[in-house]
Amino acid sequence: MTTTDRPSLPERTAAARLIVVIRGERADQYAPVLETLAGAGIRSVELTLSTPGTLDELPTLLERFGDRLDIGIGTVTDPDDLRLAAERGAHYIVTPITRADLLDAASDAGIAIVPGGLTPSELHAGWAAGAAAVKVFPSSVVGPGYLKDLRGPFPGIRVIPSGGVDLEAAASWLRAGADAVSVGGPLLGDALKGGSLDDLADRAARFVGVTTRESGA
Repeated sequence: MTTTDRPSLPERTAAARLIVVIRGERADQYAPVLETLAGAGIRSVELTLSTPGTLDELPTLLERFGDRLDIGIGTVTDPDDLRLAAERGAHYIVTPITRADLLDAASDAGIAIVPGGLTPSELHAGWAAGAAAVKVFPSSVVGPGYLKDLRGPFPGIRVIPSGGVDLEAAASWLRAGADAVSVGGPLLGDALKGGSLDDLADRAARFVGVTTRESGA
């Protein structure tokens, strides 16, 4: 894949600058959480393959929420899973690693992919192979100042930090020039374990407030 045919992140995801990572015990836990997130202004979610049944549930979730949410599939480490996710309508793919066979499979499927890495070599490899953006993971190890270091030798690289991104870190990464932030536990809290959905909506609204461009981040 070349930069001329690099698939972009879905429009809602790019505009929102916030991806909510949802990792549960079962895929049938997704729906009420997605309903709450959509109502609170969230526009993009990443459903992880470490949650059993995610790909089986995906078509139903897309039918119910696809007009309000971009739904990506994350924790993808197998090309066959990537192809199946694309076939079932996933809006984008996220992986925790940078591996040629995954990038090739995404290119063949014509779907945007965000591969993960931490070192400059890993991140540049994903970007050079045509990723829509690269995921700095775990971002808590390096912090927002790392973005300036990366863009010295790699101008134009699109970066999404993931791992340990709380409300304060989200604002800091976006001020540093991140294209979006990927947030899990600090936003979801205990919502997937029976916690209050009203509290989830409040947390989501705070993150939306920080990540919208009008906030100055």
